[in-house]
Amino acid sequence: MPSFRATIQITGLRPGHAPAEVMDMAVAAVAAAHVVEANQLDIVAGVPRITVRFMVEASEFDAENLLARKAAAAMEHGVNTVATTGAVRTARRSAGKWLPL
Repeated sequence: MPSFRATIQITGLRPGHAPAEVMDMAVAAVAAAHVVEANQLDIVAGVPRITVRFMVEASEFDAENLLARKAAAAMEHGVNTVATTGAVRTARRSAGKWLPL
């Protein structure tokens, strides 16, 4: 199964939400349709950034990419219910490298 990752900057929390809810929401949004391989939190230039790595059912190349983009959009939508964010970025693992979609 092809591997993808979705990354999004977290610029703030919405009132009444705890920091842990952000990653929980991101993982749950992706896991609703795909197998989540890993997740991580990084601080880049003082800004939190979360990454969720997941697999998409193998099919045709463009269809796999479309499913990955939809998963990233679902993650962005879910995370935006608990936090404010930057744009989501999606990448596909190919020959040991992450290639942007």
